[in-house]
Order: sequence, then structure tokens, then C-alpha cells
Amino acid sequence: MRTQVGIIGAGPSGLLLSQLLDLAGIETVVLERQSRDYVLGRIRAGVLEQGTVTLLHRAGVGERVAREGLIHTGIELCFAGQSYRIDLEGGSGGSVVTVYGQTEVTRDLTEAREAAGAQLVYEAEDVALHDIDEERPRITYRKDGREHEIACDFIAGCDGFHGVSRRSIPPSQLKTYERVYPFGWLGVLSDTTPVSDELIYVNHEKGFALCSMRSMTRSRYYIQCRVDEPLEEWPDDRFWEDLKSRLPEAAASRLETGPSIEKSIAPLRSFVAEPMRHGRLFLAGDAAHIVPPTGAKGLNLAASDIHFLSNALIDFHDKGGTDLLDSYSRDCLNRIWKAERFSWWMTSMLHRFPDHTPFDQRIQLAELSYLVGSDAARAALAENYVGLPFS
Repeated sequence: MRTQVGIIGAGPSGLLLSQLLDLAGIETVVLERQSRDYVLGRIRAGVLEQGTVTLLHRAGVGERVAREGLIHTGIELCFAGQSYRIDLEGGSGGSVVTVYGQTEVTRDLTEAREAAGAQLVYEAEDVALHDIDEERPRITYRKDGREHEIACDFIAGCDGFHGVSRRSIPPSQLKTYERVYPFGWLGVLSDTTPVSDELIYVNHEKGFALCSMRSMTRSRYYIQCRVDEPLEEWPDDRFWEDLKSRLPEAAASRLETGPSIEKSIAPLRSFVAEPMRHGRLFLAGDAAHIVPPTGAKGLNLAASDIHFLSNALIDFHDKGGTDLLDSYSRDCLNRIWKAERFSWWMTSMLHRFPDHTPFDQRIQLAELSYLVGSDAARAALAENYVGLPFS
């Protein structure tokens, strides 16, 4: 098989890249090791920056997010028993965020690619990358017991933190940076009315909590927990009781509880791999970087990677230009490290760390107090939360 761009991974970044390239007349093949149902069933983030929404519209898949997405102009910060609203729209000069689940983004992109007759290969086993330093790299994989090979001009590694793409780069050519946090997030999805019209971030003596949503009838809640806690030790009743105890009294009194339809514990880490290009292989999304979810940056960073990568590949296809390909890693990393900083700052400010001393806790409260009392600090949070420009 021959194609122009081989894409590893059928998550939102791989599908978005395939969609944008197809609209520009560039052929792609997308390989995914999981099944279609598995990919469409993954529960992930749900806060989209304006740049991400704009890119979805450019890709021709923005109709449903425009119709069903929830526009948020602010967030609520709670600490020391008090609540404070951060005006995202006013502080950022007019930008907002849209609450729309990553699962729905993936579904919209999948349906668009299938309607266009795209080559999407699910349950591709033993995917391997070859000759990534050469002009004609190859991808091999096994499907239904048969071996297959794809010759291509470029390979886009959109296959996540544990995928094969980053591992295909010689270790001597890759530098990684990582911080693993000493706690996780216990998340619950429920068909209940959200406790608030806006996201609530809580710093509490028992640990962090977050009240979010996927729609006006579906809620997503998180509490900080030990990353090694057995999930079976958290029945629904215990989760709701613990969440209530961390919320301000007004929010706790209106919290609607119900059966969980999904429950999981996610570890938190910060991770960056540099550079994001090796030869004809380009890394994008979680294959190159991970952020703790506190700053709502994971999916949005993947979208900005695809913004840069699609522009570079289209420029090469249309004009034979290589400048954007050559600057891809630098352009992405400039934005990635700023998002890493913001996500680390939000995480450090809102969570309880096992080694925190009373001094550390007072500094944390002082940081929060300064934030809510300073126009400049609130504007800086708003500017970063709604998303820095893609370029």
C-alpha cells in the first residue's frame, strides 16, 4: 500500500490531522491498535479552548460542538471555605472555553472520516516503523493474521504516551523531561444535573476536588486520592460523601447524586519529549507530551500540534516548502512548555502533597488569596486557561 502520510493512532489528534490533510488533497492511512468501539468509548477531557474549536470548524466538524457545546465565561475557585469567581472572558479580553467531551470530538471526527471514505484500520497489531531517517519511510502491521506494509512520505505519531512512535526514535536522539505527582484523580461520570453552571476547583484540607460536566444532564466529578487506591474501595456512596465534604456548603447542598456510569483513577504526570521530529517521523499529542489535567490542556495541546503539523505538511504538498516542517518541533514546544508551566502551577496550587509542611500549606493559601485579590493575577490565569494563541 502507498500513501502520502501514514498516521499512527485514531484518537482525536490522528483523526483531526487526517481530516485536515484530506481537505487539502493529501492522502492518509490511519492505523489504530484498539477497536473502533474502544476508541469511541474512551472517557477523556471536556474543556476546549477557542483555538481548538476554530480548528474543528476548519476541519468541517464544528457543527455539533457549536450546537451542543456549553460556553463558559468563568470558573469558580474555592479555598478556606470561601468561593471566588474568575472571569475568563473579561480577564482574557473576550475569549471563552467550550465544554464538549473529547469522546464527542472523536465521534465527530470518526464519522467525518468514514463519510469521506478514509482508510481507517482498527485492531492493527504489531505496528512497526521503518526507515524513518530515509525519504520513503515504511509502516508494517498485522491485521486478521496477514502482514501489511505501507510506504509513505511522512509518518505522524499520534498514538499516545505508550505508543510505538516515540519508542521508534533512537534514545540518543531524544531528551525527555518528567515529573510524576504523588497522587491521582478519582473520577466519576454520572447522569445527574451539574452542581454549577461553571467548573468549580477546590483546594481543601482533604485534597483537591473538581466539579465539571459534559452536558446539562451529565456531570463529571473528581477528587484527589492515592494513585494506588483500589477502585473497589470507592463505592458510589463513599465518593459522594467525600466529594460533599470538600465542597463549600452552598455547592454541597445542591449536589445531585446518582449511580456512576464510569469510575476510574488516573495518575498525574508532566512529561515532554524533545525534539518532536526525527527524520520523517513527527510526534503529536500525548506521544510527545503529557500534562496533569488540572489546567485542561491535554486535548488542546494535541490540537495545537495538529495545527502546526497540518500547516507544515500542506505547505510541503502545495509548494514543496520545508521551512514549516523544519520549525515544527520548535513551534510546538514553545507553546507546550507554557502549557506545562500553567498546568504545573494549577496542580501545585490546588492539591495537597504528602510532604507539605504547615509552612507549605500557608504559602499555598497565600498564593490563592493573592490570585483572587489581584486583577493582574486573575487576568494571567484567564489568559492561560482560555488558551494562548496557536501561532
